[in-house]
Amino acid sequence: MSSAEEILDVVDEQDRVIGRAPRGEVYARGLIHRCVFVRVRDAGGRVFVHRRTPTKLVFPSMYDMFVGGVVGAGESYDEAALREAEEELGVRGLPRPEPVLRFLYDSGGVAGKWWSAVYEVRCELPVDPQVEEVAWHAFLTEDELAARLDEWEWVPDGLAAYERLRAEAGGRDAEARG
Repeated sequence: MSSAEEILDVVDEQDRVIGRAPRGEVYARGLIHRCVFVRVRDAGGRVFVHRRTPTKLVFPSMYDMFVGGVVGAGESYDEAALREAEEELGVRGLPRPEPVLRFLYDSGGVAGKWWSAVYEVRCELPVDPQVEEVAWHAFLTEDELAARLDEWEWVPDGLAAYERLRAEAGGRDAEARG
């Protein structure tokens, strides 16, 4: 089965399932669906960053600071986060990713809207990324990642998730200070 034939849950703006459709149809019609984003850190706290392959249906050849993908029909966000992380990193036995936040992403008409569940996980296993998904990868420090934000073309939904995480961390830091 091709990725365009994969069946996804179609959801409404409150993230309630209202139907099912093949991924290709979901994308073509701009139907709201579910995705997971997993920020992966190595034992040293560096972030896994990769460039997507040119064959990806959405945002080909762009950089991303998350692994992840669509949530299959009947699959939970938690199940999809672990499955996608293990698949893309090429590992087995990864700890269960921890949920951090969820938001409705609007691509501005380019590819529709999708509920985006953001997770974090530490991967101390050697990675062997899936060649169909990942064209290049490295673990970068936060400073190295920040230095490339204006240099590389990032997937817009991943960048939106990254900015939300930074804003949330800034809010927590402000609360702790005062």
